[in-house]
Amino acid sequence: MIKVYAFLAPGLEEVECLSAADVMIRGGMQVILVSAGDSLEVTGSHGFTIKCNCMLKDVNWEEGAVFFLPGGMPGTLHLGNSQFLCSHLVKAAEQGKHIAAICAAPSVLGKIGLLKGKKATCYPGFENSLEGAEYTSQGVVTDKNITTARGLGYGLDLGLEILNLFFGKEKAEEVKSSIQYDQF
Repeated sequence: MIKVYAFLAPGLEEVECLSAADVMIRGGMQVILVSAGDSLEVTGSHGFTIKCNCMLKDVNWEEGAVFFLPGGMPGTLHLGNSQFLCSHLVKAAEQGKHIAAICAAPSVLGKIGLLKGKKATCYPGFENSLEGAEYTSQGVVTDKNITTARGLGYGLDLGLEILNLFFGKEKAEEVKSSIQYDQF
């Protein structure tokens, strides 16, 4: 089973994380929620508390196929300030692992050099943080092993894009139909 690690930091945008994770799970991926905070319970920017499966130190970087950063503030800042997370993301990208980020979180990828020479999108106002990227206003964009999405409204699309990349269009369409989603 394809393993996805989703990194949750205090102040994340809860629905960006859970909508994409839900779609990936429906498509047959194993999504592991990882606390990048100091507790397994992470409270998002809208006051919802999510209980994660493990702590950042417990991630098996070799087993992961996808590493996903939800946005939100100040969650994105916490992710970007984690040297441990950022150094492992760089190594994972160098190994060809897939990295996904939504909303403000693509700024973390820009900060650590993962967007150089790639097309990327983000929440409006964070374009200058996509260091080295060619900005596009598309809702979801994949360039090589990096997928970025513009914001909450594209959470389902991000999940469907990941399914499409790993299982093909037919699987993505199957999940899209099962959730009664007509936009992707």
